[in-house]
Amino acid sequence: MVSCCTAKCIGRVPVGTRMGVCLPRMDILFQALPLLLLLGLLGSGRVAPVPACLMALAASLPAIAHALPPGLGLARFLGSETLRALFLGAMPVATLSGGLLFSLVAAPRATGAVPPSPRRAYLMVLAGSFVESATGFGVGAVFTLGACRAMGIRGVAAGGMAVLSCWLAPWGALGPGLALGAALAQRPMAEVSMVSALPHAAWLMVAPPVLWSLLAHAGLQVPRRERLAQLGLQASMAALLLLSAYSMPPETVGLLTSGLVLLPALWHFSPPRDAAARRAALAAAGPWALLTACLLLAHAWHSAPAWQPYADLPALPLTHVAVVLWAMSLGFLAARRDGLHRLREAMGRMRRPALAMILYVVLGRWLAGSGAATALAHSIAAGLGPLAPYAIPPLGMLGGLLTGSNVGAASAMMPVQADLGLAAGLPPWLAPGIQNFAGGAGAAFSFAMTAMICGLLADGTRPPALWRGLMPLILAVPVIGWAAVAILRALA
Repeated sequence: MVSCCTAKCIGRVPVGTRMGVCLPRMDILFQALPLLLLLGLLGSGRVAPVPACLMALAASLPAIAHALPPGLGLARFLGSETLRALFLGAMPVATLSGGLLFSLVAAPRATGAVPPSPRRAYLMVLAGSFVESATGFGVGAVFTLGACRAMGIRGVAAGGMAVLSCWLAPWGALGPGLALGAALAQRPMAEVSMVSALPHAAWLMVAPPVLWSLLAHAGLQVPRRERLAQLGLQASMAALLLLSAYSMPPETVGLLTSGLVLLPALWHFSPPRDAAARRAALAAAGPWALLTACLLLAHAWHSAPAWQPYADLPALPLTHVAVVLWAMSLGFLAARRDGLHRLREAMGRMRRPALAMILYVVLGRWLAGSGAATALAHSIAAGLGPLAPYAIPPLGMLGGLLTGSNVGAASAMMPVQADLGLAAGLPPWLAPGIQNFAGGAGAAFSFAMTAMICGLLADGTRPPALWRGLMPLILAVPVIGWAAVAILRALA
């Protein structure tokens, strides 16, 4: 961990392990300018995600230039970090495009519209969370958007449900962000998972009322009896999250939590009535079950060949989620007569989301790699004094919002958060767990994720409309994080 982040040196910021120097603290408004501009442009509803990010990139240049150590030119830094960002961004883009293609070519041929219902909507969000736990990088959101489209749900309601499908993001994609964060904090992965599960279980219980509000926006009122049923299922998922985080391998927590609720719920609420219904259910669920099995098998191959052009960034192994998704998608593609049409459709729908995601990864990489994001974190914490521990949840959420993934949030913020917790006198396990919770939750609402969802909706919906629809769940992240810091600190 970074040695200069102590109580005496909280105003000096590390710029990353590969630079290894400390810089003086800059003015907080100067550091926050690109983020404030980005939020202002997106919040106005008049600027699309891609031009908003381009303007934020331009606004970030002064803060980045100020944060760089002597001898490292701005042009050289931007070139190097942009290449790193393209490498990092290519993985989620490939995963997302492979997931979109898989959802198009592996799905059974359409037999007509599906009648919308509150129960079916909840189950599709739950199914999307299962897919997200297996694949990560927004593939669960793609699944949920497809289900919403089949039910005739559009706009903010569909986009908000897609975001909700990422409600297990701290354990998404079999936990690479969790593993990276634990390694950076030098804490056991199972320990970070257990601490994360405590606030996350409480946060999950905020989601059903938000879903009901979204459904009401789409003209679907949720009866009281159905609300009680959904609350019961959500409470079961929260309890399973705590139990599996305590007793199971961390990589499997998301799959077990969502799967052990989803499968019995589907069987109870929508059991196949005859042989034709059983065949239809198998056709719908079979490809996703096969994908999950292949991902678990790939995850078990620890010595797979990998491409790692940058030693300090995650490698791209042969068993990566994107590789598995594309291999299976191409297999299903070959079996369909309309396969090329589906491929063109998937790539056409991915153009704008892919560009937005890449640009946001570039912004996150520039801010994190230069040390500007770290400087902002330390400036905020220094200004809070004894309240510095309570900066951990919002800073973790900020990391997720900026980078769009728990992997990115961990790489950008975990070293700072872990050292900040130690400097504030917290137990060494507390800050990493809160960071994993807040960073993963923040990634679900991130600029990149909401821009991707709006791009796939292609109906004029903008990210600020999604944020407004999800505001109670967004605000609950720092509030529950603050409560967790206070309670766990008192119990330690």
